[in-house]
Amino acid sequence: MSLKTKLLLLVALSIAGSVGAVAWLIEERAHDSFREIEKERTAALVNQFRREFDHEGEEIARRIETIANSEAMLRLVMEDNGGDFSSHMSDAAGYASSQGLGFLEMIAPDGATISSAHWPARFGYKQRWFLDSPALRPQQPFLKHMETPQGSKLALLCLRPVHGHGADFYLIGGRTLDAVLDSLSPPEGLRVTIYSSPEQGEPEILGQLKDGVDLAKLTPLIQQVLTPQSSATQGNEKRGEAWRIIDWGPGAVEEEIVHAIALPGYSDRVPAVLLVGNSLERETALETRIRNISLTIAGVGVALGVIVSGIITARLSRPIKRLASAAAAIGHGDWDVRVEPGSRDEIGKLAAAFNLMTQELISQRERLVQSERVAAWRELARRLAHELKNPLFPLQITVENLLRARETTPEQFEEVFRESTATLLEEINNLKTIIGRFSDFSKMPAPRLEAVDLDELVRGVIQLVQGQLARGPARVETELELGPVPAVRGDPVLLRRAIENLVLNAIDAMPRGGKLTFRTRQNHRSVVFELADSGEGLTTEECARLFTPYYTTKEHGTGLGLAIVQSVVSDHGGQISVSSTKDCGTTFHMELPLWDSRDESHHRERGATA
Repeated sequence: MSLKTKLLLLVALSIAGSVGAVAWLIEERAHDSFREIEKERTAALVNQFRREFDHEGEEIARRIETIANSEAMLRLVMEDNGGDFSSHMSDAAGYASSQGLGFLEMIAPDGATISSAHWPARFGYKQRWFLDSPALRPQQPFLKHMETPQGSKLALLCLRPVHGHGADFYLIGGRTLDAVLDSLSPPEGLRVTIYSSPEQGEPEILGQLKDGVDLAKLTPLIQQVLTPQSSATQGNEKRGEAWRIIDWGPGAVEEEIVHAIALPGYSDRVPAVLLVGNSLERETALETRIRNISLTIAGVGVALGVIVSGIITARLSRPIKRLASAAAAIGHGDWDVRVEPGSRDEIGKLAAAFNLMTQELISQRERLVQSERVAAWRELARRLAHELKNPLFPLQITVENLLRARETTPEQFEEVFRESTATLLEEINNLKTIIGRFSDFSKMPAPRLEAVDLDELVRGVIQLVQGQLARGPARVETELELGPVPAVRGDPVLLRRAIENLVLNAIDAMPRGGKLTFRTRQNHRSVVFELADSGEGLTTEECARLFTPYYTTKEHGTGLGLAIVQSVVSDHGGQISVSSTKDCGTTFHMELPLWDSRDESHHRERGATA
């Protein structure tokens, strides 16, 4: 990945992350604000309901109080009729009609119904709830399910005693709770319903849209309100209050936040739950709009950021790219490359420093090449003088002996001449050998690559030197550990000369005889040839310099044999190394690449071209 791409990705991710974080923060704040607004709207509606509830209760109490203070009611409680109230069976209906009450019952001191406006047939029926808990008779308006011929009705009731001679009569009257709901005016998006839970019978929903409410989805919320909660489970909710987001499903009203508030009855049992539904349609639409705007802003910001950062990174990366290209060109040998600074900032200074460094490198390279050239010629002259000096001295002595024999003993000149001639020829051959070695090292032939059986090549070298190994008192034994290895890519003539050179070096390292071991093995995509001797061994310093030209550990060596071997192995794409321990022998490791079909096709093409 290029520097420009990395900078673009970094800037794009930074902008996207920043804008995304801001958009998320705005959305979360908007969401919290909407929730607060929703709570305020719900609280306002609940307060309105409570005010209407209290107002209705006060109105019912006032009307019950009016009935209780009427002359007819006072005459009823004052007269002594022996417990016979049959003449008053229809009084409740008249009182309820005059005061606009839907429910009214007149209760005797023993709890028997004297008269009932909503159900006259209840005459003489005793109110068990009224008699069972005389100490819990409420003084304030309360909710209770009243039995009617049509079934149970949830009503807002008020209880008032009417004092008689030694006993109290009671008036219980009120209206259905639907009247309280009808008096409410909820804002748009809010609706109010009441869950009615009678002691006997099925629960029902009262109020707005009661036919479109799925009671099964409200049951968990209602049960949460009806079930007493510990302080550990209530959280931030008040006792008797809870809320939940209700998804009414497809084809129904939109998703709502429904608040449930328990409505008190005359006892600890909750007869009804107030349900305030707050539509999330507007809130969801606003949140979606905010999200879309945020995403649009984020997209535009990222696009602008990428464009701007692309321009900036292009200006930054272009000179860096030129510097990288110039450095690569220098690495490939183009020392004449230059980089235009283009600016006066840090990158311009870097370009100027790069040009200065290039100039210094060129100067140092020229000085180094000149120094190496002079050192190489001096070393060559020194080695050549050293090698030629040895055979020249016997030549000089032989010529002087010839001159001396001719002047002093002419009769022995023929014999001296024959001996001197043999010596001259021998030393001239030595000179030819030395010059040939230098010539071979200076001009190595290019290898002609083909498939070579390395095991067969090693056996041929052993057969060639077998006679030399067996001669003399210093016998050298050979041991073969040749594994079945595939063919290698090489020139059989050059490889044979290299192996012969290694063998001769090993023989010279064992002047008192020893053991010479030949090994071959396959190593991944190459074949390894190892030649181990049991000679005197080499030190670590000698191993490090062994393949250096003109370096030798022999008394009469030129120091070019192993250098030629290394050059041959290198021309074949292989490697050669040495490992040795003093007085324990030396092992040469030659690694050559395998021959494959591509090498064969290339070899055929070269042959056809030739």
